[in-house]
Amino acid sequence: MVGLILFVGLVVVGGIAYLSYLSKKKRRLGFATMARQLGMQYSEEDPLGLLGEPFALFSKGDGRGIENVIWGPWQGLDVSAFDYWYYEESSDGKGNRSKTYYRFDCAVAPVDAACPPLTIERENVLTKLAGALSFHDIQFEDETFNKEFNVHSQEPKFANDAIDARMMQWLLAHAKTFHIELVGNRLLVAGKKCDPTELLQVIGTAKGFLEQLPRVVFSLYPATG
Repeated sequence: MVGLILFVGLVVVGGIAYLSYLSKKKRRLGFATMARQLGMQYSEEDPLGLLGEPFALFSKGDGRGIENVIWGPWQGLDVSAFDYWYYEESSDGKGNRSKTYYRFDCAVAPVDAACPPLTIERENVLTKLAGALSFHDIQFEDETFNKEFNVHSQEPKFANDAIDARMMQWLLAHAKTFHIELVGNRLLVAGKKCDPTELLQVIGTAKGFLEQLPRVVFSLYPATG
């Protein structure tokens, strides 16, 4: 009887591992297909060293990784899109440890400016509490925008220069589900993990954000090379 239970257990574990393998294989094929259709390159790993970019999202958790990277020019924008994940490890106090994973699909694109770190994310209970405690949640004249988004930057002037009335309206219309960061000459747009066929939503949001970025940003914060 014990032997039968062990056998069934091994079959179940093996079945789960095989289904996981098939899911990963299908996703890789999906990314490779998207890259081919868009005229971009594809890698299962992170040949561009994207995990080293100084975005706050890329420092979260106890471990993290990037995979399924596509990159190249798209409608005049040099962009990279990829799967990103991080996990938080916890213990139940009895020595048993577990990991909770958070998964995203992201796009990174260059910005022709030298931007102080700026984060724009959807407002929620946790961000409201963090803002109340740290006073880093920057407020704008549009109360609708303030209720929907949490904005942090150690340089409030840059936040106000980058997020003008037109940008607020664009964010409200197109970016409520995305996490956006500007750091130096780089832009990050991150959304929930999606099907590879939906990657264009992430890439398109990055392109749209850059198109809405006020011209004053490029004159007041010029790229230094």
